[in-house]
Amino acid sequence: MDSVRSREEVASLYRKYVSMVYQICLVLMKNVPDAEDAVQNVFRKVMEYGKPFQGPDHEKAWLVVTARNECKNQLKHWWRTRRESEETLNNLTWQQPEDGELWELILTLPEKHRLVLYLHYYQGYSSQEMGRILGKNPSTVRTWLVQARQKLKEKLEVEEYGRP
Repeated sequence: MDSVRSREEVASLYRKYVSMVYQICLVLMKNVPDAEDAVQNVFRKVMEYGKPFQGPDHEKAWLVVTARNECKNQLKHWWRTRRESEETLNNLTWQQPEDGELWELILTLPEKHRLVLYLHYYQGYSSQEMGRILGKNPSTVRTWLVQARQKLKEKLEVEEYGRP
């Protein structure tokens, strides 16, 4: 490690990206307490990451990947198997006031679909950029987006009309 980030630099990164990191963690963890823990761990890692960022795009991409990896690590941790049921945890899920019902449906999708929908529609990433960030082929990311939209459409139709 070259050096530890200054308090001011970490505070600046936190103010700039905490909302995005929180949303990613919430999409993946599906509940507020675990998402908050993951965000805290991501920004602890920011403090410990000694290499300079190459610019705002690198900062953002590094935070997206770190948030995803932190959530994946938490999800496979042994203590998660000895907790409340998933249904109980899902009832704690935070909802955005503007699109709370949509968020509920998005949170029922598989992780890869939740993540690409969030990165594309809420963060504005293209499939090329998401491919680089996620380490996937852009065509794979586009396929996931198509699948996610289709699954979301099906869920909306079931909710609205009571049929698939």
